[in-house]
Amino acid sequence: MKLGDIVFLLRLHQWYKNLIIFLAIIFSGNFLNIDSIFLTFIGFIALVCISSSNYILNDLVDLEQDKLNPEKTKRPLCSGKINRSFAIFLFFILLIIGFVIAYFLDILFLYIAIGIFLISTLYSVYLKHMVFADIIAISSNFILRAVAGAVIINVFISSWLVMGVFFFAMFLVTGKRYGEISFLKENAINHRKVLNHYSKDLLFSLFNVFMALLIIIFALYSFSSEHRLIIWTTPLFVYIVLRYYYLILLNHSLVRNPEQAYHDKPLLIASILFTIAMLILIGVKS
Repeated sequence: MKLGDIVFLLRLHQWYKNLIIFLAIIFSGNFLNIDSIFLTFIGFIALVCISSSNYILNDLVDLEQDKLNPEKTKRPLCSGKINRSFAIFLFFILLIIGFVIAYFLDILFLYIAIGIFLISTLYSVYLKHMVFADIIAISSNFILRAVAGAVIINVFISSWLVMGVFFFAMFLVTGKRYGEISFLKENAINHRKVLNHYSKDLLFSLFNVFMALLIIIFALYSFSSEHRLIIWTTPLFVYIVLRYYYLILLNHSLVRNPEQAYHDKPLLIASILFTIAMLILIGVKS
């Protein structure tokens, strides 16, 4: 067993999802506050521990199905590079560490962390087989991560934050499901049973709906919030969304693996410029 196998098992490449915890510190204008940055970073560590424990659990539950997916057969458990006993041990260690950190940060944050774990567990053992419930469960955890960030630094939880994150997650997840069906074709149902209830047309329609809602929510927020200057970032935001849409049509691998978004240079550059512009414009108001 190698260190690289353990890193792969923990899915470090999936930790990007927990970066959503930093949204509250950005949109509240506290991203230059050292105390807020420190607390949010510690919260991020707690969430990645809990997330990694959930990834281990999901790999244990999906072990046989993953063997049928050419992109997942190289995972440590599938390939036998890590045995089940060690994976179970690591699962409990990470879960305990995550909950202990959450407890010392804030009791409400602990409740949110428990909620994230429970939803993820329900997804792994049951919800992932239910059409629509699977994508809603994943997206709900994105909301909880964003809310957790607001709780840690004790700022107002905006309804824009909740709805924006939710539809952003639905946008990504429906795109991923569409990519899985396009890539796996007739083997899709063997990898993920719920894909039998989805069709490319249905997922593409949902993807278009969530894309439109995402753009509308961003436009309305930039116009009505205290950070009205961010409305000037709308062209960049729309470009990022449309670029991702284009990659969906190409059946690009990063659609199935959003953590690989940096492989697409136009998307990467636009995202960096958008982030910098947002920080500057929000900072001007703050």
